[in-house]
Amino acid sequence: MDPAPEPDTRLKPALDALAQADPMLGRAYAACGLPPVRRAEAGFGGLVNMIAAQQLSKDAAGAIVQRIRARLDPLTPETFLQLDEEAARALGLSRPKYRYLSGLAQQVASGALDFDWLAGQDDQTVLKHLTAQKGIGVWTAEVFLLFALERSDVFPAQDLALQESARRVHGLETRPDTKRMREIAAAWRPHRSAAARFLWHAYRHPGAPA
Repeated sequence: MDPAPEPDTRLKPALDALAQADPMLGRAYAACGLPPVRRAEAGFGGLVNMIAAQQLSKDAAGAIVQRIRARLDPLTPETFLQLDEEAARALGLSRPKYRYLSGLAQQVASGALDFDWLAGQDDQTVLKHLTAQKGIGVWTAEVFLLFALERSDVFPAQDLALQESARRVHGLETRPDTKRMREIAAAWRPHRSAAARFLWHAYRHPGAPA
């Protein structure tokens, strides 16, 4: 049996504050507890994982990433650029994702995209530079901010699991769309990252509101 995931105690102050401000979220928090620790690499490897996962189930994405990392060890822009399209397809990457990642690898290898520089910029600057890369949309850039750069006030409102989890937690009749989700999440400032982490956790938790 796999060990129980380690709860991310760093989120406790933010989630305690959110529970006070939002009683419905607070009830779900009391039932589900803290989300598990989850981090992503703050560089090329982290974006490979995120782009590979786009529009796929968690298990399917995990299998593809595992194959890529087994083939390319270490996984760097330079090693990825040695992978041709046929080999990438055999690992499970679609043609568009291979092309997106090849373009990203070229940008990083040339220094046009510098992750060390990016880590020192504000959220909007990071979003602007990442979404300028082909294949990186707002959702991927926000997930990178949240899990790789561990910014405190980011909410990927386009995420369907977050929308559905918010519907359950707040007892809404219909799932909020992206615009409505951003409006709801505005009340969770400046702890929107903790709210997003909790809603993902609650989405799969057996004790969460149905």
